[in-house]
Order: sequence, then structure tokens, then C-alpha cells
Amino acid sequence: MEPALSDTKVLDLTHHIAGPYATKLLADFGADVIKIEKPGEGDSARRLGPFPDDIPHPERSGLFLHLNTNKRSIALNLKSDTGQRIFQELVKGADIVVESFRPGVMASFGLDYPALERIKPELVMASISNFGQTGPYRDFKVSDLVLEGVGGKQFGGGVAEREPLKSAQFMPQLVAGLYASIGILAAFFARQWQGMGGQYLDLSLMELLVSFGDGRLTHQVGYQFTKTEETREPMEGRIVSSPPTGALPCADGYVEWFGMGRWRQVSQMLGRPDLLTDPRYATEEARLENHEEIAGMLLSWMMQRTKKQCWEEAVPADVICAPCNTVEELLGDPHINSRGFWTEVEHPVLGKTTIPGRPFILPESPWQLRRPPPLLGQHTAEVLGELGYTREDLVKMSETGVI
Repeated sequence: MEPALSDTKVLDLTHHIAGPYATKLLADFGADVIKIEKPGEGDSARRLGPFPDDIPHPERSGLFLHLNTNKRSIALNLKSDTGQRIFQELVKGADIVVESFRPGVMASFGLDYPALERIKPELVMASISNFGQTGPYRDFKVSDLVLEGVGGKQFGGGVAEREPLKSAQFMPQLVAGLYASIGILAAFFARQWQGMGGQYLDLSLMELLVSFGDGRLTHQVGYQFTKTEETREPMEGRIVSSPPTGALPCADGYVEWFGMGRWRQVSQMLGRPDLLTDPRYATEEARLENHEEIAGMLLSWMMQRTKKQCWEEAVPADVICAPCNTVEELLGDPHINSRGFWTEVEHPVLGKTTIPGRPFILPESPWQLRRPPPLLGQHTAEVLGELGYTREDLVKMSETGVI
């Protein structure tokens, strides 16, 4: 069976995280993604950790490994006339071009969409930038922290007594990459099925993040009707429920509970049916008034049990909870392993490594790990050979800094 995008060729001029994640999703479902990197340097993600033994090396980045499975890499200097000519030749056989340079850079190379459209009118091209190709912020530099601030995410993160908080590291970039891949595929399939021809996608990281349904969306919609900002809650304003909801400690870690409206089930799990008729806990109002005593009973029960034991006793009682897994526990989890989620990749420098595999099951055109993430320029000779360049041509181009 062929992967879903097996007949699709993508030229990947992206770097760092958002763009490479978008093209990784295309590559993992079969697209031939040719990653074009700067000779001698490559993608900046190669210099980001984690690294084995904390020793930085451009071919040992765990982040780069995750973002670039199933791609081919060529080293090509787009500032050179020869490099630009080679890229134009590659465009003739490509379906999609994705780039994440600063606005205006592709035009300075003579490789912006109007130029490439003349070479291949049905080309789909996507530009991923901080704020888009137009607008007053177009040329501003950002980081994840700045993006979450200007995009409104941080305003509601954390507690009122402290400064706003951002999401986990790289989360905005990964979310933007996911959304970008959807936009790219929408344009590509419009061309394939509706005969619309090529399209140019102007993708703004800020707009991709503002569109994400992570709380901002409901706040934005709510503001339209109430003109009231939803701000960070004070510590004492946090939701109290009985039985408790949230992460609570047990004998070997933490268990995450959802106790709201499930007092009967929790009483059954604790082996305390008498609590259902005890006037201190018989009504929701009484339980809220005595929530600390209920939390104490649950904690006492939990501290005599492991995470696994808590879960095993909670499930038959129809109590909603789950262990807070460490990474090691998640790698060994029997459920996710039974579905074949994890996959092992053998890298020529990193050796064997376990990574997340397919994000969903597509039986008739499945996800495949066809190749490990590439070494810098690993496929230069192979790809340029497909264009008809000889070994002598490659030697000359290497000597002049083109590849």
C-alpha cells in the first residue's frame, strides 16, 4: 500500500521548528520532501538540544531528529546564481514549496511566488513568517515568549498574583506547524480536485496561534458579547470540588482525578458506602463545606497505593482518573504500545532511538518510516543527479561554495 502523499514532491526551505514540523507531517505520509539547507550550517534546529550526554553536535540533535524524519537533505547556496538556477530546476518537478525566511528574502533571491509561478503555474507555495508578508509588524523579530504575549495567550495564563505564564517550550511553534500543514494540504487538494491551479499561502505565526482553540478562541468570542476580559484567577478563586479534581499524590507519584459530580462512585471506590448517608456529605453543599475532610480521606487511601493500584481500583468503580505518567512510563505503556504508536529509528550518528510514530491510523495509505532524518547535505549528489548533474559538476560546485 502506498502512503497518502506518495506522488507529491515538496521543496522545504524552512528552518527552526514551525516550518519543519509542517513539512515533517507531509513527509511522514509519503511526500518526497527535499530539505534545502545552507552549506556548512544547515537548519538552526541542528544546534538545539536535547543532545546525548549534553554534547552539542549538528547531527545529534533530538529536536532535529523529531522534526525531519523521512526527508532528504541537500546543501544549496541560494545566494549564488548557480544555486538559484538549480532551485528553479527543482521547482519544475515539485508540487509544493514551503519557506520560512523573513519577508522579502525569497524576492531578493529572485525566487518569490511570481517568479516561481512563471516556471510552474500549478505550484502551491507557502511562506511561514512571524507576522505574515504584510502589515505593520511584518519585519519584527519574535520568540515563543513574544508570540504568546502579542497573541493574547499569556494574558490568561497563571494566577492573578503572579506574572502571566507561557505554554510549554516550543508549543506555539508546533501548533503553528500543524495548522500550516493543514493550509498547505487544503491548497494542494484544491488544485488536485477542483482544478484551481497553484496558490500562494501567506501564513502568519501570530494568526495561526490566535486561531488555535486553546482557550483564546472562547475568550475572544465571549468578549464580543460581554466586552469583559477573562483574566487570571486569584489563588483563592480556583475551583473547589468534592471529591477533589486535579493531580494528587500517591505512594509512587501522582494521579489525575476528575471528581465533579461523582461522589457515589468515589464512595464505592473507597469502600465507604456509609459516606452516602452521612449528613456531613449527603448533599453537594455539605460536601463543599467539608471538602478538606473528603480530600484527606482520598489522600489517605491513595498514599497506601501506587498509581497503578489507584487506577485499577478506580476504573471498576467508574471513577474518572489516570496516572500521571513519566516519559519512561509512557514509553512502556501497554495500551499505546498495543496500537503501535512508538517506532524505532536508526540514525547513522545517534544510533537507535524511539520516537513518536504515526499521529493517526490511516489503514489504506498508512504512515511509514522510510528514512531517518538526514545528515546535512546527505542527498545532494542523489537529488542533483536526478536533474542530470555529473560528479564533475558536483565537485566544481562544492569548490565554489554552491553546495
